[in-house]
Amino acid sequence: MSTTFPKPRISHYAGVLWGLLGILAFSFTLPFTRVAVETISPFFMTTGRATLAAMFALIAFAIVRPQRPNRRQVFRLTVVALGVVVGFPLFTSLALQSVPSAHGTVVIALLPAVTALFVVIRTGERPSVLFWFASIAGAAAVVVFLTLGSGFSGVSLPDIYLVLAVVLAAIGYTEGGLLSRELGSWQTICWALIISLPLMAPLTAVNAWLVPLSQEPVAWLCFLYTAVFSMFLGFFAWYRGLAIGPMTSVSQVQLSQPVFTLLWSALILGEVLTPDILIGGAVIIALAFTAVRARVKTFEPSSVSK
Repeated sequence: MSTTFPKPRISHYAGVLWGLLGILAFSFTLPFTRVAVETISPFFMTTGRATLAAMFALIAFAIVRPQRPNRRQVFRLTVVALGVVVGFPLFTSLALQSVPSAHGTVVIALLPAVTALFVVIRTGERPSVLFWFASIAGAAAVVVFLTLGSGFSGVSLPDIYLVLAVVLAAIGYTEGGLLSRELGSWQTICWALIISLPLMAPLTAVNAWLVPLSQEPVAWLCFLYTAVFSMFLGFFAWYRGLAIGPMTSVSQVQLSQPVFTLLWSALILGEVLTPDILIGGAVIIALAFTAVRARVKTFEPSSVSK
């Protein structure tokens, strides 16, 4: 049975703006994770933040009774959970034990292009040649931009972890964006968190028992941010943006994430924004804007099985 995903009667740029809000929340994730995993186990980091976010999801559902997913949607929510609740946090935490967050951002910069690829495979969207040019050029620009200052040299095990994180996140973003058109944006991430809770809660207890908990307040503040914003509230906006779409265009907003991370470093840590950083950031944002504005064809009804 095929499902027709309703096309919201909302401005094209509304999806982009919602997506940008989500990316603003996500832009702190890698640096805060890097700080946290210095004293917190990456396994506890993964299961603990998912468990805490699931608690918030249960509270939200206690206040607002949502539409219950059907069996097919539960399976698709499991895919979302494997991608964004388990896979991405786990593999980025493992990688960031060994490499700085700037290095991680080099590989994560591939996420917009990979997400667009999965969207094309999964939906009826067909971006233009200009879109693909701007997306690939944007990803390349981010990699070059960050490589110049991050000491990136060759492929290592942490890079393999980061590539796995990218693939799993792209799958979770794509399926979550589609489900948001059926269940609602915030409901989708809440359901994904709740579905993962029976696994994540016991694993959190085991991880807390196996490895002594950190005594560093800063590490726990970073952990709290990743649970509340990276795993929960950020997805409210991000999935809302993807649901409005076009998903391929909205996904390219992620190209701006490394630029935001550098801005936060300057504002919070006092790092200097040199001319090459400003020029590189302007180029990346321009390419992201080009990809967002590029023509996207969408076939309706979409041939996505329910």
